[in-house]
Amino acid sequence: MEEYLEVGSIVNTQGLKGEVRVVSVTDFAEKRYKKGSELLLFQDGKDPITLTVKSHRKHKNFDLLTFESKNSIEAVEIYKGGILKVSTDDLHELPGDEYYYHEIIGLTVKTKEDEILGEVKEILPLGSNDVWVVQRKGKKDLLLPYIKDVVQKVDLNEGIVEVTLLEGMLDE
Repeated sequence: MEEYLEVGSIVNTQGLKGEVRVVSVTDFAEKRYKKGSELLLFQDGKDPITLTVKSHRKHKNFDLLTFESKNSIEAVEIYKGGILKVSTDDLHELPGDEYYYHEIIGLTVKTKEDEILGEVKEILPLGSNDVWVVQRKGKKDLLLPYIKDVVQKVDLNEGIVEVTLLEGMLDE
């Protein structure tokens, strides 16, 4: 069965000419939303539909998209709340120390001393570096910056992230 990854969600329309506002969850907006790219729109209770990107531009914190043959607000209003996805077949190879979010979420985080800290439950893209949110049993979440000094090793095959905690990171 084919698998899909979310790249964004349509939160509203923009103007009257069929443009939609998308909150992106992809590091590759320029690639995902380039003219001619195909995205799958998933909406509750409906079969996914394929939309072909006609145009893309950035505006504030949104990616603004138009789709082929959707030239009015009426044509795209029905897409509000929909989730845009791509097939995992469309993923491209990343450089050595880069990972897709779906590869990191769910990994077990441990120290070099084999102390298990928890599991990565979310990734926050915060400008200069991502922050990995680690869910810990009976404790508040641990925020790990994805920097060389902290994340020592990522082993996707073993499902493990090895980290070095900096002073103050584990303050309860």
